[in-house]
Amino acid sequence: MSTWEGPPMPPAPKLGVLGWLLVLLRGIPMAFVVFGGLLLLLLVRLIERPLFGMDRPVTPWITLAVCRTALAIMGLKVRTNGRFMRERGAIVANHASWLDIFVLNSRKTLYFVSKAEVAAWPGIGWLARATGTVFIKRDRREARKQTEVFEERLMHGHKLLFFPEGTSTDGQRVLSFKTTLFAAFFSERLEHEMHMQALSVRYHAPEGQHEAFYGWWGDMDFGGSLIKMLGARRHGTVTLTYHPPVRVDTFPNRKSLAAHLETDVRRGFEQDG
Repeated sequence: MSTWEGPPMPPAPKLGVLGWLLVLLRGIPMAFVVFGGLLLLLLVRLIERPLFGMDRPVTPWITLAVCRTALAIMGLKVRTNGRFMRERGAIVANHASWLDIFVLNSRKTLYFVSKAEVAAWPGIGWLARATGTVFIKRDRREARKQTEVFEERLMHGHKLLFFPEGTSTDGQRVLSFKTTLFAAFFSERLEHEMHMQALSVRYHAPEGQHEAFYGWWGDMDFGGSLIKMLGARRHGTVTLTYHPPVRVDTFPNRKSLAAHLETDVRRGFEQDG
């Protein structure tokens, strides 16, 4: 998967004594919450999996609590517009940052669809696997297998979320949607059963900071971005706008469905700007 190469980010301001103190005051409890929650989730899953199989009646609540607590420790506030869909199906959203994982998981129960490489990332990869992320390879030879995985998860009522842009950005734009993954929803089992919902994600930088403060793109490393987030004296907000769900079978093909959802995401993103 290609990485979006946008404008260069201005050098992050030096943290100073207060900034590094905030890194410790936020980082230590956040690590305790995230990795303690991960351990608890894995232990509960040992019981949950034999009893319920693919269904997860308990562990998603642990994920939600961990993500809400982590954001509260950091000081990033989440606002929502619209309603999360009740129908069976998937959600598509624009992608700005690794923070999206915490922000989106802090509101509702959902399962990410992610590139296979993420499974090997330290920290994030462990969390992704434990929380039921679907890992995919962008390879046409894998298309049939991936469709079967989607079918199994969606027919069990899992809400899958993926980022059709295929990369994260500076958070100041919505890139054109790639339509490959939409093809899976036109399978015989899914086309007449599933809905899809567009979700606009818009970060608002802290006062005095660059507008792309929360963006994560190009060759930015996770560690440096994490330290910047932990050491910020104050944080801004992020707004989630849920658009009305649409039935898959009201569209003739994947391209028309993707175009409709992209339009919704762009509209919500621009209205919140």
